[in-house]
Amino acid sequence: MQTKTKFNHLNLPTLADLPTQTVNGSRRYCVNGKLLPSVTTVTSYQNRQSIAEWRERVGEEVANKISHFASTNGTKFHKIVEDYLNNIDADYDTEKYEIALKLFNQFQSILDDVDNIHYQECALYSETLGIAGRVDCIAEYNGKLSVIDFKSSSKPKHENQIQNYFVQETGYAMMYEEMTGNKIEQIVTLISCHSGETQVFVKNPADYVDTLKQYIVEYNNA
Repeated sequence: MQTKTKFNHLNLPTLADLPTQTVNGSRRYCVNGKLLPSVTTVTSYQNRQSIAEWRERVGEEVANKISHFASTNGTKFHKIVEDYLNNIDADYDTEKYEIALKLFNQFQSILDDVDNIHYQECALYSETLGIAGRVDCIAEYNGKLSVIDFKSSSKPKHENQIQNYFVQETGYAMMYEEMTGNKIEQIVTLISCHSGETQVFVKNPADYVDTLKQYIVEYNNA
């Protein structure tokens, strides 16, 4: 795998990892004696009905097969992206990684707009919001400090389908600012599609703060 001129990683203080527990099927992060729900769990709660309806429509066997395919290849895709940003010129089993490599190869050029990386795959939390999570990447994107989320999809997404992505990324932005004092300027969603397209969504996290707080209240009251 060819890499661009090396990505710059800033020498910042290490953020401690957080132990997790599974409670009633959802992930909790252990923070100062509290079990905080993951921001993914909180935002996914909004889609619970549509997911249940989809599983019923296609059947459990098909739904499980689709979910397994997406999860397996999504994990491999994230591994390649992470290695690339870490300046690791790795060789991958082209048979096992065939789909993930295809997703990465069509995606590589938009990754090259990332630089001055603060953290990758690090745990974040906010005791103020009562949530935690693990962010894909905190770095500059086209020169602006960003929360960057890497996604794969069967086909291109419309914005109204992925509002939860933006809300989730806003959660990471608010956690990061609370923990470090550094303000996130934008949230960036990068998507590589099995159908061959790539997508870039750049948003202002301030536009999703109220929605995030509403989601948290609804989740906690459920």
